[in-house]
Amino acid sequence: MRHRRKGRVLGRSPSHQRALLRNLASALMLTERETEAGEVGAAKVTGRIVTTVAKAKEVRPLVERCITIAKHGLQSAELAREFASTADRNSSAWKQWRESDQWRKWAQASAPVVVARRRLVRLLGDKKAARILFEKIAPRFVDRPGGYTRILKLATPRLGDAGPRALLEFVGSGPRPDKGTAPQVQARRPGRSAGAT
Repeated sequence: MRHRRKGRVLGRSPSHQRALLRNLASALMLTERETEAGEVGAAKVTGRIVTTVAKAKEVRPLVERCITIAKHGLQSAELAREFASTADRNSSAWKQWRESDQWRKWAQASAPVVVARRRLVRLLGDKKAARILFEKIAPRFVDRPGGYTRILKLATPRLGDAGPRALLEFVGSGPRPDKGTAPQVQARRPGRSAGAT
């Protein structure tokens, strides 16, 4: 019996499930990297991957958690910038800053940033994906409280096994329909007639 055992098994052992989700999440982050036109392995559309519906539903919480961790790390990075030195490394001004109380404040303020980066590397298993998450993706969602991704089901199934496919993409990426295309209908409350006041 599978009482109280959450999540989809996806036909894999637990370690294989974790590796699959980790790879899907890092693949979604890596679509945001800068690539040259025609480069092998370059994403056709940034911020979007195609996978099965079940895998997309399973990886979505991991991606959302990673973005939230990176957002909290960005807040700490802003605090640490106040105490940072602008001098070149190993210069006399930098060495003086390194011995001052400002450096201790900077180190204390930047500690959560280091913890967040290490936690993301552990969750994603890819340093490049963690760096892209900090530099490009998290600043985009600073003002958004959650719901960073969406799942769009595709009409055509996967060739070979006819598995239902879906797009997993970041909100705000890709083409969006015009707001004026859908007709605006005012809904009436049930149980009221048109003439009642």
